[in-house]
Amino acid sequence: MIDYAEGSGKQYHIGLAPGDVGRYVFLPGDPKRCAKIAKYFDDAKFVGDNREYTTYTGYLNGEKVSVMSTGMGGPSAAIGMEELVAIGADTFIRIGTCGGMDVNVKSGDLVIATGSIRMEGTSREYAPIEYPAVADLDIINALVEGARHMNAPYHTGVVQCKDAFYGQHRPETLPNGQELMRKWDAWVKLGAKASEMESSALFIVASYLHVRCGTVLLTVANQEREKAGLENPQVHDTDLAVRAAIEAMKYIIEHDSN
Repeated sequence: MIDYAEGSGKQYHIGLAPGDVGRYVFLPGDPKRCAKIAKYFDDAKFVGDNREYTTYTGYLNGEKVSVMSTGMGGPSAAIGMEELVAIGADTFIRIGTCGGMDVNVKSGDLVIATGSIRMEGTSREYAPIEYPAVADLDIINALVEGARHMNAPYHTGVVQCKDAFYGQHRPETLPNGQELMRKWDAWVKLGAKASEMESSALFIVASYLHVRCGTVLLTVANQEREKAGLENPQVHDTDLAVRAAIEAMKYIIEHDSN
């Protein structure tokens, strides 16, 4: 493969080299969330900012950990994970936002993904569509413990992963709208908890690279509750999801050290 970093020793897209990150990494989408997550680290330091990838590294329970943003969608998330694994990372927790689909998922609730519907395109270049996008069981369990530790309302289950944000929110305006609406109805009937944009790509890439990945999401709102005339305020503060993920990573670190 061509060395696009031209001998710098850094990964081309994320701009990081071995030693810059820990094996344990949080993956928010928004670069602005990185500093908010890093404040829970001990001795956090800013280590990189290239394209959509902003990175801080510090310590949890004495173990080196990092947070790196991935931007929006599967392609940049997959590239970020590939390059982090190349420099030593092997355990990932995505911290993101979602729109609820199950009417029992309320604004402000956490959704812990057990698996993801592969409606995005990135994972199809890694694995046949028949291969399921599933989260690592140890990370799922750790995230459940983290949510319980925070006394946070949470749900576990399958999420839908898409590429087009407005395909979810105004499908009737798109040329492919009938198919989008038909599939959305199927996912709702099958009990999908929420819709987001990165998890299935991350889960498939993690399977391919034989590393661990899980996802915890803040529910911003739920359009199915809106349709049903149920209470549906908007919640944008991701701190509860962040704290649940921090606690989960502490559990994982402790388990790994035993």
